[in-house]
Amino acid sequence: MHDDGRYDDPRVNRPEGPGSGVDPVSRETDHQQGWTTGGQPTIRPPEHDPGVRREPPAVGAARPVPESYVPPPAVPSGPDGRPVNAPDDRATTSVRRNAGVPSRFETPVHGNTPPVPVQPHPGAVPDAVTVTGTPGPGAVDAAQGAYVSRETPTREEDDPPLAMEAMRAVQILNPSGEVTMPRPERTRVMCVANQKGGVGKTTTTVNLAVALALHGNRVLVVDLDPQGNASTGLNVPHHTGVPDVYDCLIDSVPLAEVAQEVEGIPNLWCVPATIDLAGAEIELVSVVARESRLNRAIEAYPGHFDYVFIDCPPSLGLLTVNALVAAQEVLIPIQCEYYALEGLNQLINNINLVRQHLNPKLAVSTILLTMYDRRTRLADAVEQDVRNHFGDKVLQAVIPRNVRVSEAPSYGQSVMTYDPGSRGATSYFEAAQEIAERGAKEPVSRNA
Repeated sequence: MHDDGRYDDPRVNRPEGPGSGVDPVSRETDHQQGWTTGGQPTIRPPEHDPGVRREPPAVGAARPVPESYVPPPAVPSGPDGRPVNAPDDRATTSVRRNAGVPSRFETPVHGNTPPVPVQPHPGAVPDAVTVTGTPGPGAVDAAQGAYVSRETPTREEDDPPLAMEAMRAVQILNPSGEVTMPRPERTRVMCVANQKGGVGKTTTTVNLAVALALHGNRVLVVDLDPQGNASTGLNVPHHTGVPDVYDCLIDSVPLAEVAQEVEGIPNLWCVPATIDLAGAEIELVSVVARESRLNRAIEAYPGHFDYVFIDCPPSLGLLTVNALVAAQEVLIPIQCEYYALEGLNQLINNINLVRQHLNPKLAVSTILLTMYDRRTRLADAVEQDVRNHFGDKVLQAVIPRNVRVSEAPSYGQSVMTYDPGSRGATSYFEAAQEIAERGAKEPVSRNA
């Protein structure tokens, strides 16, 4: 047996040629169609031979039927021409958005077995259409009015945005004048303090005071910041020559002669601050009992207030010490950034010193997170740190970054009256309501 690329089997090496019907096969050739495993070639009919040219059948000519073809049994049909055992799905209307693509709820029907909808992927949202044979789950729920996707608002939130904003505005403005926020049993004197500037002390003071006053509480705002921003936000004159808190601290002028009623906001008064207050730090150094000057002025006021908010300057000087001595509660606004946390320990230490030596009733009662930007992870991290450290003292309401809050002072208004339907007004309203409810649940003895 010699190796010339062919088998030397006499059954294979037979005369070759066009008429022999035998093709030489090498050892490298795989098993191809037309050859059996035993080496015997299968003679292909001429119509399947690639070497034989076939003429196309004439138009209209019937195709030859193989001899092995067995026709299927005939299915009896009814008077309407449909199979007798076919399910009657003519009542179901097929509404397919793409008839060329099979629906994922559609299964083939065999005999009398009713079609069963195929369960979709857990993350898929079913289409609210009816498929062939059986209406899909989305179609049934849509027909009953019960199907909604995760992105669709609920029926309670289905109102137009303008309607929702108008409802919030009416709730915040409280045009009826009813007492909707509980009033405390005693006057609550709250000092809004943080030695870091730009954290929202003045904005918090103004908006909380307006929110409480609109809902039936008598509120007094003491502007202890020489910049006079709280006076600007309440549209109270504070130019040079106007009686202000400086006269109360240095000249012992009664607070009733200095307080001004805020225009357009019932039950709200403001003690303005002028530029003269910038020199009060130096002048108070030689005054007897300089730390308690503001406390005596508030206690001597003849009227009764439910809340007294003291807006402190961004420092820990004598003005801030006067506010801490006059107050019984400290409200600390914290900006949701790292710098606001860095100086918080120093403020807590000063509050502890004042409580030990000057005002034993002083306590940090409220922490308010301001300028919260939900798009950043930093804001969320700061919020978690503050809540873990202070616990229940942190209000659930968080003040977001809102341009309406910054625009309101330029019109001499608070955001509560400038745009009562905005997110900023809604957040401050919720914070004021939470403060009022806490005061009602835990009554404290004020000015006893």
